[in-house]
Amino acid sequence: MATLEITGLNKSFAVGKERREVLRNIDLTLADNEFVSIVGTSGCGKSTLLSIAAGLEEFDSGSVRVDGVPITGPGLDRGVVFQSYTLLPWLTARQNVEFALKAAGLSRAQCREIADEHLELVKLTKFAEAYPNELSGGMKQRVAIARALSYRPKILLMDEPFGALDAMTRHQMQELLTRIWETHRLTVMFVTHDVEEAVYLSDRIVVMGLGPGRIKTTFDVKLGRPRHEDMAASAEFIELQRQVLRSIREEEQGVAAL
Repeated sequence: MATLEITGLNKSFAVGKERREVLRNIDLTLADNEFVSIVGTSGCGKSTLLSIAAGLEEFDSGSVRVDGVPITGPGLDRGVVFQSYTLLPWLTARQNVEFALKAAGLSRAQCREIADEHLELVKLTKFAEAYPNELSGGMKQRVAIARALSYRPKILLMDEPFGALDAMTRHQMQELLTRIWETHRLTVMFVTHDVEEAVYLSDRIVVMGLGPGRIKTTFDVKLGRPRHEDMAASAEFIELQRQVLRSIREEEQGVAAL
């Protein structure tokens, strides 16, 4: 059974006395352990789609199901990581991870054990007692990832998680995420504007179009795993990146012509 299934999804926002349609008839299925990136020109509804899957936004019609069960709001079956780090500044790295676990009803000892395990997973054991203002951007995002993974969600939803990082840190975070995913094998929906990042990380790339947001096309990424940085120089990688960019630019040119 598919882990995440979105069927006939439609979404609009109120704009004055009218409604603006932002997503139309979205059909998208993410299989168990599949890594799917969502790309597309600005305003195509990528982040809105992810927020709906997270249970953070309502929608007009259609269905969103996890293992066949309709979602009714946020849940522990889905972990969410945003571009902004969303850490509580008055809590240490460990306490930020424990905060999510306490909300799940775990004991104090369980919270400590699981938090430490996941800080080790993201290579932050030495910074467990550090506060967010003592951490770099990449470290903050690692804490956010540790927190999202700590309660063992079936699905990880990530909205431009590395968009605010410098190029070197971004690459390190891509390597970390790839290693975590290949080890723990969970389903990932990953929104990004970086096509190279999408090709490097994904099993499948979904290109969204505008007017209103819709799924234009999908690309299977047939690169082997485990992934490594040398792949970015391969002819297969470069050709797929070119095809995805062309698909996005067709949408941008279409909007410019309106």
